[in-house]
Amino acid sequence: MKFGQGLYATEANSNFQILMFEISGGIMKKIMVISLFLALSLIIFGCAKNDEPNQPANETAKKTITISVIGKSSTNPVFLSARTGAEDKAKELSEKLGIDIKIDWRTPPTEDGQIQAQRIAQSVNEGADAILISCSDASKVTGAINDAVARGVEVMTFDSDAPESKRFAFYGVDDIETGQLVMSELAKLVNGKANVAILAGNQNAPNLQKRAQGVKIEAEKYPDVKIVGTFYHAETPQDAAAEVLRVMNAYPEIDAWAMIGGWPLFTTTLLTDLDPAKVKIVSVDALPAELPYIEKGIAPILLAQPTYLWGAISVEKIIDKIYLNKEVPVVNKMELVRVTKENLNDWAKQLKEWGFTDVPERFLKN
Repeated sequence: MKFGQGLYATEANSNFQILMFEISGGIMKKIMVISLFLALSLIIFGCAKNDEPNQPANETAKKTITISVIGKSSTNPVFLSARTGAEDKAKELSEKLGIDIKIDWRTPPTEDGQIQAQRIAQSVNEGADAILISCSDASKVTGAINDAVARGVEVMTFDSDAPESKRFAFYGVDDIETGQLVMSELAKLVNGKANVAILAGNQNAPNLQKRAQGVKIEAEKYPDVKIVGTFYHAETPQDAAAEVLRVMNAYPEIDAWAMIGGWPLFTTTLLTDLDPAKVKIVSVDALPAELPYIEKGIAPILLAQPTYLWGAISVEKIIDKIYLNKEVPVVNKMELVRVTKENLNDWAKQLKEWGFTDVPERFLKN
């Protein structure tokens, strides 16, 4: 009996062990299947994330981005236009990307490369993430730009470049080409014969130096076009208009002006002091205050820089660079817009759409 009882006990124990093995084996298989499924899910999810375009440069990307904007002069309307463009684009991209992009306006009241350099340093010290600058004097700001980049702050230039610096990109017109276009249009107006004065703004501004060079290059194509001189001035509307009148008194033979910036046309002075039958102007820029000069025929052709885009496009490029980790071309060319009586109303409406509040109503009616 004992042997018999012992035999049955051994068999029962063996059966129990086999049952437990089968149960545990099934559980292990299930665990392995679940683990494999989870691993595959993680791999697929990771691949999907890697395929998403335009991701921020890093997963701890800042939710607030400050861009310091340093124009040449806060009294020059073209830079106020650029500020509006920058602020509008910052607002648009903030909403689109779910971040807070702030524009820190640090433009000096008058042109001064040394002050610009100081404001670059101040921007870096106060935590700017990027700097956008139009250089009054490249030689005075290049060192400050390089220092900013060395400290991890990206710098982009617009309008007037510092090509020897470590800025990552430039946005603006081709300045030599712009000067050539001014002279080419002027030559057509005067039938290839005129005594021409060049109005050239700040003598130290690299972009204006190139534009003046472009005017002279193009003038050589016309044997009966004489360049009387190149005239510089402080870049305020009042100073520019005063310089035009001074030069006209000193050189009464002048009958055409190649203006590589539209400074004096931001005042009404020349509307009454110049006779459109005796003097013709072709100028760069076509902001609201300048449009009456087209209407009256004193400046029948204005070559507009879409200055609003200086700010808007540049801010977009900066965000591409520092937040979306995109490649940005070093040189980004702005195209000029030829404005005459034929498209004056359309251009005026474009300015209005860009937020300009001083567009004369008569240009918006048709």
